[in-house]
Amino acid sequence: MPHPTRRLILASLAATIAVPALAHHGWRWTDSGEFELTGVITAAQLGNPHGLLTVEVNDEVWTVEVGQPWRNENAGLTDAMLAPGTEITARGHRAADPETLTMKAERIVIGGTLHDLYPDRS
Repeated sequence: MPHPTRRLILASLAATIAVPALAHHGWRWTDSGEFELTGVITAAQLGNPHGLLTVEVNDEVWTVEVGQPWRNENAGLTDAMLAPGTEITARGHRAADPETLTMKAERIVIGGTLHDLYPDRS
């Protein structure tokens, strides 16, 4: 049987490896139906592993997950376009839990221009 300190180190290492795998969860947390919302960006946290926009929609505050920096760039989106005060329409999938005001955007419309973050998804 391993020494108690060695067991603690092994348990900590296993937890450290497992957390990143759970944190980046792809699309599993979303509902399968299409979803769309239009609102105004109030905050933007852009970068890796993906960007997060805080969007005010009527009296609700939504979190909209956009793509990784390279994916946003390929779609023609710049950080300046995702600045607070910008009105956007996000199309994609909302969280499977209807109490969670979060969605993962596949497409973003700004000023009438469509930016397709996931052109390989229909």
